Amino acid sequence: MVRKPEGELRRGWTTGACATAATRAAYTALLSGRFPDPVSITLPGGEQPAFALNREELGPGFARVGIIKDAGDDPDVTHLAEIVVTLRRGEKDSGVVFRAGEGVGQVTKPGLPIPPGEASINPVPRKMMTQTIEQLSAEFGESGDILIEVSVPGGKELAQKTWNPRLGILGGLSILGTTGIVVPFSCSAWIHSIHRGIDVARATGQSHVAGCTGSTSEKAVQKIHGLPDSAMLDMGDFAGGLLKYLRKHPLPRLTIGGGFAKLTKLAAGHLDLHSGRSQVDFDWLAERFAKLGATADAVAAAREANTANQVLALAQDQAIPLADSMAAAARKTALGVLGQETKVDVMIFDRAGNLSGRADES
Repeated sequence: MVRKPEGELRRGWTTGACATAATRAAYTALLSGRFPDPVSITLPGGEQPAFALNREELGPGFARVGIIKDAGDDPDVTHLAEIVVTLRRGEKDSGVVFRAGEGVGQVTKPGLPIPPGEASINPVPRKMMTQTIEQLSAEFGESGDILIEVSVPGGKELAQKTWNPRLGILGGLSILGTTGIVVPFSCSAWIHSIHRGIDVARATGQSHVAGCTGSTSEKAVQKIHGLPDSAMLDMGDFAGGLLKYLRKHPLPRLTIGGGFAKLTKLAAGHLDLHSGRSQVDFDWLAERFAKLGATADAVAAAREANTANQVLALAQDQAIPLADSMAAAARKTALGVLGQETKVDVMIFDRAGNLSGRADES
C-alpha cells in the first residue's frame, strides 16, 4: 500500500491521452514530414495538455512516436512507461483500424467494453484517436484510412500487476481513460477494475464470485470454495464499490472474505474500509463482546484495546464466537446494500489465513 503524500498532489495523464498525443504527432509527420514536439491534444473536458516526444521515426509508409506516461503523484503501474503509436496507411475505405502491438493486451472474454478478439484499447481512447485522424485528414485532404498500432514496451510484465489476466486480457496492458486525466489517489481505477471483474463474471456465466480485503483472505476463500481466478474480485477496502455495482448487476452468490479488523468495520456499517476513512469502534465492539457473555474484565480490556485483533484474541481465550458475530453483522450490512437477490456468506481469517469466523444463510 502506497501512502498518500501530504500537500497538493500533481495530476497526470492516462495511457489513452498519451496514445492520442502520439497519434497526432505521428499522423502529422506522415502527412507533412514534420513531427510536432511538443504535441498538444484536446481532452474530452476541453483541457489542452502538451506532450514531449520520446521517440520519432519516419519511414516508407509509416510514422512512429513514443511518449513517456506521466501519472503525476499517483502510484500508477504505468507511470513512466513508454506509450508507442505506429501509423500506417490502410486499405481504401477501411477507416481507422486498431491493432495491439508489443505489451498491449488482446481481449479474450465477453463482458468488457471491447469485444473478444480486439486490442484492449478502450472506447474513449479509440474515439479520441479516431477524431484526431479525422481532423488531420480533413486538414490535409486525406482519406483517413489508417492502421493504428499501440505498443507499450515491457507492458506484458507490467500487466501481471493489474487485473488484466483475470479479466481475460492477455499479452499486455489496456489503453485506458475516460477524461484523459489521472487524479492522484482517486481510487477510481481500482473501483473500475472491480466493476469490470463483475461484468466479465456475468458474461462468462459465473454463478459465484468472491470479494476479499487482501491476498491472505483471497487465497483462503479461493481454496475453500474452489473458485477460478476469474471469480476473484480484488475488493480491497472498497466494499461499497463492490456491493453497489452488484446491486445493479446481480450475481447468484457472493463470498466476502477478510481480516477481523476490516470486516468489523463492515459489520458496523462502513462501506469504505480504509484506515484513513473508517475506524474500528471499540466501544461498539466491546458491547457486542459483552452481549456474547464476555467477563467484565475482558469487556473493559476490549474497550481499551489498541487493535481489533487484541479483542479477537480476548474472545478466543474465552471461547466466545465474536468473529462469527462480526461475520453475521457484516453479512447483514452487505445484504442491506444488495437486497435478497444475491446469496451472501462472510468469512473472517486471521493473519495466517486460518478461518476465525463465518456467517451464511444457515
